Amino acid sequence: MKIIIGAGKTNYDGWVSTQENELNLLNRTDFEHMFYKDKPCAFLAEHVWEHMTLEDGIIAAKNCFDFLVDGGYIRAAVPDRFFRNEWYQNIVKIGGNGNPNHPAYTHKIVYDYKLFCSVFEQAGFDVELLEYCDEEGTFHYKYWNEADGKIGRSLRFDTRNTIGKLGMVSIIIDAKKTGKIIAK
Repeated sequence: MKIIIGAGKTNYDGWVSTQENELNLLNRTDFEHMFYKDKPCAFLAEHVWEHMTLEDGIIAAKNCFDFLVDGGYIRAAVPDRFFRNEWYQNIVKIGGNGNPNHPAYTHKIVYDYKLFCSVFEQAGFDVELLEYCDEEGTFHYKYWNEADGKIGRSLRFDTRNTIGKLGMVSIIIDAKKTGKIIAK
Protein backbone atom coordinates (compact mmCIF):
# COMPACT_ATOMS: atom_id res chain seq x y z
CA MET A 1 0.00 0.00 0.00
CA LYS A 2 1.33 3.44 -1.01
CA ILE A 3 -0.24 6.60 0.41
CA ILE A 4 -0.26 10.18 -0.87
CA ILE A 5 -0.56 12.53 2.11
CA GLY A 6 -2.46 15.78 1.56
CA ALA A 7 -3.04 14.79 -2.04
CA GLY A 8 -5.31 17.62 -3.09
CA LYS A 9 -6.14 16.67 -6.69
CA THR A 10 -3.04 14.47 -7.08
CA ASN A 11 -3.90 10.93 -8.11
CA TYR A 12 -1.34 8.35 -9.28
CA ASP A 13 -1.95 4.74 -10.28
CA GLY A 14 -1.07 2.39 -7.44
CA TRP A 15 -1.27 5.13 -4.80
CA VAL A 16 -4.10 5.93 -2.36
CA SER A 17 -4.79 9.67 -2.23
CA THR A 18 -5.67 11.07 1.21
CA GLN A 19 -6.70 14.46 2.52
CA GLU A 20 -6.09 15.97 5.94
CA ASN A 21 -9.62 15.09 7.10
CA GLU A 22 -8.86 11.40 6.39
CA LEU A 23 -5.24 11.22 7.57
CA ASN A 24 -4.20 14.08 9.82
CA LEU A 25 -0.46 13.66 10.31
CA LEU A 26 -0.73 14.89 13.90
CA ASN A 27 -3.56 12.54 14.88
CA ARG A 28 -2.20 9.12 15.76
CA THR A 29 -5.76 7.76 15.88
CA ASP A 30 -6.14 8.49 12.16
CA PHE A 31 -3.08 6.31 11.49
CA GLU A 32 -4.43 3.56 13.76
CA HIS A 33 -7.80 3.54 11.98
CA MET A 34 -6.40 3.70 8.47
CA PHE A 35 -3.60 1.17 8.98
CA TYR A 36 -5.07 -1.23 11.53
CA LYS A 37 -4.74 -4.18 9.12
CA ASP A 38 -1.89 -3.28 6.79
CA LYS A 39 0.97 -0.83 7.11
CA PRO A 40 1.98 1.14 4.02
CA CYS A 41 5.31 0.62 2.32
CA ALA A 42 5.48 4.23 1.13
CA PHE A 43 4.20 7.72 1.84
CA LEU A 44 4.39 10.64 -0.58
CA ALA A 45 4.05 14.20 0.73
CA GLU A 46 4.57 17.10 -1.66
CA HIS A 47 4.56 20.49 0.03
CA VAL A 48 2.85 19.36 3.23
CA TRP A 49 5.43 19.80 6.01
CA GLU A 50 5.69 23.59 5.61
CA HIS A 51 2.07 23.85 6.78
CA MET A 52 3.09 22.62 10.25
CA THR A 53 5.35 24.07 12.91
CA LEU A 54 8.77 22.49 13.30
CA GLU A 55 7.59 20.64 16.42
CA ASP A 56 4.48 19.34 14.66
CA GLY A 57 6.59 18.30 11.68
CA ILE A 58 8.65 16.07 13.97
CA ILE A 59 5.49 14.53 15.44
CA ALA A 60 4.16 13.92 11.91
CA ALA A 61 7.43 12.27 10.87
CA LYS A 62 7.33 10.03 13.95
CA ASN A 63 3.76 8.98 13.17
CA CYS A 64 4.79 8.10 9.61
CA PHE A 65 7.81 6.18 10.89
CA ASP A 66 5.74 4.19 13.38
CA PHE A 67 3.17 3.11 10.79
CA LEU A 68 5.48 2.28 7.87
CA VAL A 69 6.64 -1.28 7.29
CA ASP A 70 10.32 -1.88 8.00
CA GLY A 71 12.16 -0.94 4.83
CA GLY A 72 9.41 1.51 3.85
CA TYR A 73 10.00 5.16 3.00
CA ILE A 74 8.49 8.57 2.75
CA ARG A 75 9.34 10.80 -0.17
CA ALA A 76 8.72 14.36 0.92
CA ALA A 77 9.19 17.77 -0.64
CA VAL A 78 9.01 21.31 0.73
CA PRO A 79 9.91 24.79 -0.52
CA ASP A 80 13.63 25.56 -0.35
CA ARG A 81 14.84 28.51 1.77
CA PHE A 82 18.15 28.58 -0.09
CA PHE A 83 16.70 28.83 -3.64
CA ARG A 84 17.81 32.24 -4.86
CA ASN A 85 14.72 33.55 -6.57
CA GLU A 86 12.92 36.58 -5.12
CA TRP A 87 9.54 35.74 -6.71
CA TYR A 88 9.71 32.20 -5.34
CA GLN A 89 10.75 33.29 -1.83
CA ASN A 90 7.91 35.85 -1.72
CA ILE A 91 5.40 33.09 -2.44
CA VAL A 92 6.78 30.39 -0.12
CA LYS A 93 7.57 32.56 2.92
CA ILE A 94 5.63 32.17 6.16
CA GLY A 95 2.14 33.43 5.41
CA GLY A 96 2.83 33.32 1.68
CA ASN A 97 2.11 36.50 -0.23
CA GLY A 98 -0.64 37.44 2.24
CA ASN A 99 -3.53 36.19 0.10
CA PRO A 100 -5.74 34.00 2.34
CA ASN A 101 -6.98 32.13 -0.76
CA HIS A 102 -3.46 31.01 -1.71
CA PRO A 103 -2.21 27.68 -0.29
CA ALA A 104 1.02 29.30 0.94
CA TYR A 105 -1.01 31.52 3.27
CA THR A 106 -0.84 28.73 5.86
CA HIS A 107 2.94 28.21 5.61
CA LYS A 108 4.43 28.07 9.11
CA ILE A 109 8.09 27.38 8.27
CA VAL A 110 10.47 27.56 5.33
CA TYR A 111 13.04 24.78 5.51
CA ASP A 112 16.63 24.55 4.43
CA TYR A 113 17.93 21.11 3.57
CA LYS A 114 19.67 20.51 6.93
CA LEU A 115 16.62 21.38 9.01
CA PHE A 116 14.27 19.33 6.84
CA CYS A 117 16.52 16.27 7.03
CA SER A 118 16.79 16.65 10.80
CA VAL A 119 13.00 16.44 11.20
CA PHE A 120 13.00 12.95 9.73
CA GLU A 121 16.26 11.88 11.33
CA GLN A 122 14.82 12.76 14.75
CA ALA A 123 11.94 10.40 13.96
CA GLY A 124 14.37 7.54 13.22
CA PHE A 125 14.64 7.71 9.43
CA ASP A 126 17.78 7.46 7.31
CA VAL A 127 17.51 10.44 4.97
CA GLU A 128 18.79 10.81 1.43
CA LEU A 129 18.70 14.22 -0.26
CA LEU A 130 17.46 14.09 -3.85
CA GLU A 131 17.09 17.78 -4.75
CA TYR A 132 18.03 20.92 -2.80
CA CYS A 133 19.93 24.19 -2.82
CA ASP A 134 22.91 24.66 -0.52
CA GLU A 135 23.81 27.79 1.47
CA GLU A 136 25.35 29.41 -1.61
CA GLY A 137 22.19 28.80 -3.63
CA THR A 138 23.78 26.05 -5.74
CA PHE A 139 21.21 23.50 -6.82
CA HIS A 140 22.01 19.81 -6.22
CA TYR A 141 20.29 16.93 -7.94
CA LYS A 142 20.47 13.17 -7.54
CA TYR A 143 18.43 11.06 -9.95
CA TRP A 144 15.25 9.61 -8.43
CA ASN A 145 12.64 7.31 -9.90
CA GLU A 146 9.23 8.92 -10.32
CA ALA A 147 7.58 5.49 -9.88
CA ASP A 148 8.66 5.70 -6.22
CA GLY A 149 6.64 8.91 -5.85
CA LYS A 150 6.39 11.74 -8.34
CA ILE A 151 7.07 15.26 -7.10
CA GLY A 152 5.58 17.80 -9.49
CA ARG A 153 7.51 20.78 -8.12
CA SER A 154 10.86 19.31 -9.09
CA LEU A 155 13.64 19.85 -11.62
CA ARG A 156 12.25 17.36 -14.13
CA PHE A 157 8.51 17.79 -13.73
CA ASP A 158 7.81 21.49 -13.14
CA THR A 159 7.20 23.34 -16.40
CA ARG A 160 8.61 26.56 -14.88
CA ASN A 161 12.07 24.96 -15.13
CA THR A 162 13.90 25.17 -18.44
CA ILE A 163 17.37 24.19 -19.57
CA GLY A 164 19.69 26.60 -17.82
CA LYS A 165 17.00 28.34 -15.72
CA LEU A 166 15.26 27.13 -12.60
CA GLY A 167 11.83 28.58 -11.84
CA MET A 168 10.46 26.20 -9.21
CA VAL A 169 12.41 23.77 -7.07
CA SER A 170 11.87 21.90 -3.82
CA ILE A 171 13.91 20.19 -1.19
CA ILE A 172 13.16 16.54 -1.97
CA ILE A 173 14.15 13.70 0.31
CA ASP A 174 13.67 9.99 0.64
CA ALA A 175 13.44 9.07 4.33
CA LYS A 176 13.82 5.33 4.81
CA LYS A 177 12.78 3.21 7.77
CA THR A 178 15.62 0.80 8.22
CA GLY A 179 14.20 -0.94 11.27
CA LYS A 180 16.68 0.53 13.72
CA ILE A 181 15.32 1.31 17.18
CA ILE A 182 15.33 4.88 18.48
CA ALA A 183 14.62 6.28 21.92
CA LYS A 184 11.21 7.97 22.13
